[in-house]
Amino acid sequence: MPTIKVNEERCKACELCVEFCPQDIIALSHEINSRGFHPAQLTDQERCTGCRICGIMCPDLAIEVYR
Repeated sequence: MPTIKVNEERCKACELCVEFCPQDIIALSHEINSRGFHPAQLTDQERCTGCRICGIMCPDLAIEVYR
């Protein structure tokens, strides 16, 4: 089953992954990282297709996609 892993400390909450996810299954967390940002998180792993768009769009390379 495909999934993503977000490096929460590297994420700056730019929301590009949220905006471009074709499955609409990435959202910002309610938690705050050490840099003061709400990192992205996967909200529904079962719907993730492993398309890698989130990882491609992330300017900080904070998202790894596993297939």
